[in-house]
Amino acid sequence: MQQLALTRHPIRLTSIGLTTLVAAGLIAAPVLVALLTGFFTGGGETWSHIVSTQLLGYTWQTLVVLFFTTLLILLFAVPTAWFVSLYDFPGRKVFEWALILPLAAPGYVLSYAWADITNVAGPVQSLLRDMTGLSARDYWFPSLYGAPGLSFVMACALFPYAYLTARAAFSNLSLCTIEAARSLGASPARIFFQVALPAARPAIFAGLALALMETAADYGAASYLGVQTLSVGIFRAWHSFSEPAVAARLAFLLILIAFGLQFIERAARGRGGTQQTATRWRTPRRRTLDRRTGLLVTAGCTAVLLLAFIFPVSRLIWVSAETGLGHGQILRPFLNSLTLAFAGSVLAFVLALTVVIGARQNRFSQLIGRIAAGAGYAAPGIVLALGALFILSWTSFSVAGPAALVFLVWIYASRFTAAGAEPLSAAFSRAPASLGNAARSLGANRFQRLIRVDLPVAMSGAAAASIILFVEMLKELPATLMLRPFNWDTLAVQAHAYAIDERLAAATLPSLLITAAGLGPVILLSLQLTKAGESRAAG
Repeated sequence: MQQLALTRHPIRLTSIGLTTLVAAGLIAAPVLVALLTGFFTGGGETWSHIVSTQLLGYTWQTLVVLFFTTLLILLFAVPTAWFVSLYDFPGRKVFEWALILPLAAPGYVLSYAWADITNVAGPVQSLLRDMTGLSARDYWFPSLYGAPGLSFVMACALFPYAYLTARAAFSNLSLCTIEAARSLGASPARIFFQVALPAARPAIFAGLALALMETAADYGAASYLGVQTLSVGIFRAWHSFSEPAVAARLAFLLILIAFGLQFIERAARGRGGTQQTATRWRTPRRRTLDRRTGLLVTAGCTAVLLLAFIFPVSRLIWVSAETGLGHGQILRPFLNSLTLAFAGSVLAFVLALTVVIGARQNRFSQLIGRIAAGAGYAAPGIVLALGALFILSWTSFSVAGPAALVFLVWIYASRFTAAGAEPLSAAFSRAPASLGNAARSLGANRFQRLIRVDLPVAMSGAAAASIILFVEMLKELPATLMLRPFNWDTLAVQAHAYAIDERLAAATLPSLLITAAGLGPVILLSLQLTKAGESRAAG
């Protein structure tokens, strides 16, 4: 019977389906090449040495960082999202959009700033000594150089992922459920823990999983703070041991963690429930907190924003102004960053558009595109770069030549196509089905519907997709470190090189330029989400 069903419904590979297959192959090829090469050729004495002396440490440090980052993200994101969504307090309208600003600064930029703030000669310990009269040997001060410090930095940079998903979930809570709990005498704390939190848990887990995927893939902050995570171990196996195949085999564990987190995110999204439109399911109105509670909530949101964004960025600005903004050769890395980010975003946009359009044609194209985009997004940039290095070696191209730039653009696109596909898919979903039906009734074939209906609809999400892709590629560090030709530095590479050499003053300007490039899109996203929330509340 199963064979008969397959015969009756064969898979028809149209031109659009074939194009989708080619796009999916381009997206997934680097990670597949890296993993297969590591599996078949990654053994030997170096691998045995790493397994016996370092593998356990790499894995343990990565899991410890993920554990502490989880706790801090939940502490930062969930309470702020709860109060911003359902209560009025002083400064709420500002915090609603400002708490997303840390997304503009990469984790490695925040690590440079916080390391300078908290070191012996930094402002915090200097102020402590001035106030107490103690010397540096007379007191203990926590060090940022370790797994807890790295967790703090990554939580500051990435908690907005969980904040956004939690805020959306809390804003869509059922009025019936909230009012029923209040009528039964439940306190606000009990409503939060027993009603709101269980309902929002899938959305919170989805945002948390995305943040933890970025944490596991981080190389810049981990290497700067001296934490021996799997990403650092992979880079060291390639750079120090000159064993890319061993590095690829070591990447299996990192890929396993990343795919596990992506599976959690997908499962959480699937349990997110359905949208209710009846009046009894409308969002509850915000309640005004009393003066004392409102001031406490304002202080808490202010503390989160200060720690995650204002303090570190202000410190970078202060150091830059104090030492002179003109230090360092910044123009060429700036132009290199713009060139690579622009080229990568164009290729990623084309691949994302191909995958999204293919997904609308048949389920086979949808499945292939989703798997490929998921594989590229789940794989850290350092793993994708290894795949590109293997392909370069097989094709006899030089890493120092123009081919390396082409491969780097390819890796950018493979890594971030999924990020561009999300807004494009959302734009398609807003189009009424009547448009396609009308075109079909007028005799338009698939290609004509693609040109005259699908593409114009997709352009509504093109701006958001392009901005997201450009900003993400501007911040990419490990793949650029591994694939860039000699003397082709980007802002991220230059900032990392200066910071590793303990030349923070020189690293501040490229770090600030990266942050400034991300601020505009993040602010636009914040204001757009705020406006959408106000429109939903008014409706």
